Amino acid sequence: MSKHRKLRKSVSKRTVEALVWIAIALLIPLTLYLVFMSAINTLILLVWLGLALVAMSYALLVQLSSHHTVKELERAREHHAADRGQLVTIINSMSVGMMSVSANGVIRLYNAALLALIDTNESITGKNVSDIFHTFSSVDGTPVDLMSIVQTTYMTRREDIVLKYDDNDEIRLGITINPIRESRGVVKGYIFIVEDITKQKSLEEERDEFISVISHELRTPITIVEGSISNAQLLLERKAEPAVLKKTFDDAHEQIVFLANMVNDLGTLSRAERGVGDTPEPIDIDALATELHSKYSPRARERKLHFNLDIVGRIGTVHSSRLYLEEMLQNFITNSIKYTPKGSVTLHIRKTGAGVLFAVKDTGIGISKTDQKRIFEKFYRSEDYRTRETSGTGLGLYVVQKLAHKLGVTIDITSRLNHGSTFSFALPLEPRARR
Repeated sequence: MSKHRKLRKSVSKRTVEALVWIAIALLIPLTLYLVFMSAINTLILLVWLGLALVAMSYALLVQLSSHHTVKELERAREHHAADRGQLVTIINSMSVGMMSVSANGVIRLYNAALLALIDTNESITGKNVSDIFHTFSSVDGTPVDLMSIVQTTYMTRREDIVLKYDDNDEIRLGITINPIRESRGVVKGYIFIVEDITKQKSLEEERDEFISVISHELRTPITIVEGSISNAQLLLERKAEPAVLKKTFDDAHEQIVFLANMVNDLGTLSRAERGVGDTPEPIDIDALATELHSKYSPRARERKLHFNLDIVGRIGTVHSSRLYLEEMLQNFITNSIKYTPKGSVTLHIRKTGAGVLFAVKDTGIGISKTDQKRIFEKFYRSEDYRTRETSGTGLGLYVVQKLAHKLGVTIDITSRLNHGSTFSFALPLEPRARR
């Protein structure tokens, strides 16, 4: 039933009720007059009293019905208010923005997440969607009116919309629009679900770029390995000298080691991203330092380098991820050995006021100021010819930076070209180890 029909019915009922009470008000004195002042026939008087009683009974029933109707109306209003309160609570608990708009784009209802999305605390009820959302295409930057993309027959989903703020900041939106129809199929309005997908899109783009770069980086060593093995097969058929065969196999082995290192770096990166191995545990720093010195001293001797261990006093225990800490120190040590033609590599460990300071110092080729700004980028390798002479994936320091972020530490770099480099960071001590 429409609002107008309900209103007409209510007015008619009130009019009838008023007329009945007016009639009763006139009927009562007239009845009293007839009873006490007039010599009317008894039968007629009884009939008249019967009519008066019926009229008063009807008036009473109308009054009771009206009172019941008022109570029902009050209860209906209370239920409506409660339902609306529940609805508002539900939509305000949603983490994504939601709004209901009329067929011509006027906002009727919205939630708190939508206000946060458009960065305002003001009411937007009664305002037009096109005036509130300054949206543009992420493809070509042209303005996009949200009401121009709605479909009256089915749901609309767009993820190529950019919302720009007054300070020129912007976010990427994911928008879902559903039409609201009456029973006859006429569109009364639309429900908009609006969410910030900036981070999601950024991760997708980063993933796509990462896969593209990985594919490019893998192509070269795989091609070299394939060519070296094919060449070795040909040399074997021709009964080539062992020295020639050794050089071919050495080239293939070098590229396989490169691929293995890349797979290891990617595995470490994957574990860090998924939080595998990040559980803090007590780590005996003195024992860890001894293990690292024993593990990498032979590699340093092969390159005619001194690998020194400099520990000031007994360090004790830190509470951290052993996997992440070892990966960071191993990366710094292997890089220092790789890029130090002569001299030494030293692992310094000492207590500070806040915890334990780790530093790996070498006398190697050093890092230029320009390269220092980019060495933590994935797949970045310096253009220095001495760097290019050594094999490397360009992922090591990128992985280290990720691990440092997971541990909540900051990596400091001190370096000069031809004067060596120092990579350092600090971890907090356990309370019992600090005493």
